[in-house]
Amino acid sequence: METLEQIKARAEAAVPGAKLEIVVNASPSAQHSLLVDNAHAAAVARFLRDDGQLRLDYASNVSGVDWLDTVVKQTVKSKRLIDGVEKEIEETLEIKKPGYLEAVYHLYSTPLKHGPVILRLRTENRTDQARVPSLTPVWRGAEFQEREIFDLFGIVFDGHPDLRRILMWDGFQDHPMRKDYVEPDDYEYEPTPHDAVLERAKPHYAAEAKA
Repeated sequence: METLEQIKARAEAAVPGAKLEIVVNASPSAQHSLLVDNAHAAAVARFLRDDGQLRLDYASNVSGVDWLDTVVKQTVKSKRLIDGVEKEIEETLEIKKPGYLEAVYHLYSTPLKHGPVILRLRTENRTDQARVPSLTPVWRGAEFQEREIFDLFGIVFDGHPDLRRILMWDGFQDHPMRKDYVEPDDYEYEPTPHDAVLERAKPHYAAEAKA
């Protein structure tokens, strides 16, 4: 199979305007991936599926990733007048980088027996712009997996044919796989709480008894 650099170059040539970036994986697996801009994601996905040298017809695994807000420290140099003398000083600035969510597709070719090629889609943020295009129209097997990511991470897949919760019930609030998810301390749907759940529920029982 071609290198990721070669696949990136050919995809950019095949889809004018597409912006692809190689995301390096520093772990021992060294499974680097391709981040594609949302506007051209569907076209790039079709290229990966239909290109004769790739024929990546099988999305074996689609998963979500939650990247929280981070603070990056950056050292900058500047010149200031101190006691009438211009001096160079160093300052450490803290720059807040907003978090985002990702959908990650592991792609294989069943006829050519190669892969994976890992494709990433990224949301603008974790709040009001947590959207990416659905790739279910390209890989039909992604339908339930995108629904699971929608349910547990809160990514909205535009163009999905049936986007609704698949594990949690319709009235459930929040998304349990987010890193800042706060587990409730009283599972009202559990009639006989036990162990850690019972310990968290006890204050509620005391409040009900006083009432």
